[in-house]
Order: sequence, then structure tokens, then C-alpha cells
Amino acid sequence: LTVPAGSEGIGAGELVPVELLRSLAEIDNTLVFIGSHDNILDVLANLLHRHRPLVRLSSSHVGSMGGIMAIKRGEAHLAGTHLIDEASGEYNVPFIRKMLPDLPLILINLAWRQQGLLVPKGNPKGISGFADLRRDDITFINRQRGAGTRILTDLNLKKMGIGPEEVKGYQREEYTHMTVASAVASGAADTGLGILAAARALDLDFVPVARERYDLIVPTAFAADRKVAVLLAMIRENREFRTTVEQLGGYDLSDCGRSMYQQG
Repeated sequence: LTVPAGSEGIGAGELVPVELLRSLAEIDNTLVFIGSHDNILDVLANLLHRHRPLVRLSSSHVGSMGGIMAIKRGEAHLAGTHLIDEASGEYNVPFIRKMLPDLPLILINLAWRQQGLLVPKGNPKGISGFADLRRDDITFINRQRGAGTRILTDLNLKKMGIGPEEVKGYQREEYTHMTVASAVASGAADTGLGILAAARALDLDFVPVARERYDLIVPTAFAADRKVAVLLAMIRENREFRTTVEQLGGYDLSDCGRSMYQQG
């Protein structure tokens, strides 16, 4: 896409000429995922790449809210979300009903996963929960606004009566569990909320906070798409997928591939 010199930009929805950097066949074989980050996506991308005919997974990690909005705009085949509703304690469905009320879709479980505070090996500062984030000697690393992990952070802080201004590092944001884990591993932060698989990957310790449900939003219009069908068959039937995910740590696949909600 070329933006003309002197232009202030291109409006959303405007038709523009583009130069393809990949063949149409390769583009047609690409499955577009937008939403919350999870390490399972890397497992799926590797397995799909080996599938014949080839399926490429293009994933953009913009948080659960960003994924829902991408589905609303028709920009993705599927989105990952793990948003907990404060009033009901239910995952994802209340947000779908509110933000995608007229869109026929299926909500399919990918995994239950463990979220917790990532801390350096040995937990040198003795962090045991969110109450410790008030301490002057604790530096926190946060997730971006709209991320389900950010919402879980804010919910826990609210329950404990802790204001964001009391948490050193609250305004520092990362976009994936692995970048939060990297910040803790490098010493740039003392702790951050993330999944157990990220802690295991970088040899960090883990203070459990919540067991949460991570689902895939699949618009009914794409449910019969070959690429979507391949992915759904993989999470339901592929033994290597399940074995690999279980080895990451912190995942429960008992509902993996199950329809959790349907509308339209």
C-alpha cells in the first residue's frame, strides 16, 4: 500500500490499490487470527504449516477486546478471548452479547489455563499476591488496555482496594505473556500477570491467581471455511497438538474444541 506524498492518510473502509508481496494462492491459504495472545497459537501455527494442503496462521495480538472488534469489522476468521464479566463471573459470553449482538457465531473453547504473577526463580522478594504490589520495592509490568489479562489485573486490584496509582509500573505495558515474562526474567520488572506456560518457558516461578477460560470466536460465515475446519479438527482430534500443549504447563484441555455458546 502506497500513501501518496502530502496525504494525511487513508480513511477506514476506503478502496485503494495494493501491491501483493505474496501470491494469491498463499493469501487464500492464510487463516487470520486477531485477539488475545496465548502460547498455544505457536503450537497451532507449527502444526498447520506442516498440514497438507498448507494452512498458514497469521496472528495479531491486540487483546481480547481488540479481537472482538476485529470480528465485528469482519477483519479476521477467528479471535481469541478470555474476558471475565465482573457481575456474573462468566467468561466471554456477556461481552459477545453486548458487542456482537447481531452476529451469528460459535464460541469454541481452546483451553482452560492458569494465570498468575510471574516472579524470578526463588521469588527473592517474597511476592505472594496482589497485596504486595503496594510495596515500594516492587515494580510491576502490565498488559495493554483491552487485554483480558489487564481486565483480570484491574479486577483483582479493585477487590483489594488498590488504586492503579499505588502500583509502581502500572502504566508500563506489554502485548504478550512472553514479553511480560521476558521483562521479569531480565530484571526490568519484579512481577507481572501472565500464564504458567510463559513462566515455564523462561524458568520463572509462578504465584497462582486464577483459572480462566480461553475461547475462540468463530463467525458462522467462516465456520465452513476449509482453513477454519482444519484448525477445529486439529484441536479436537490431533494427538500431537494435545501432547505438545500439555507439556507447556498450566493448560486443561478437557473442553478443548467444545462449543460453549452459539448465537444466530
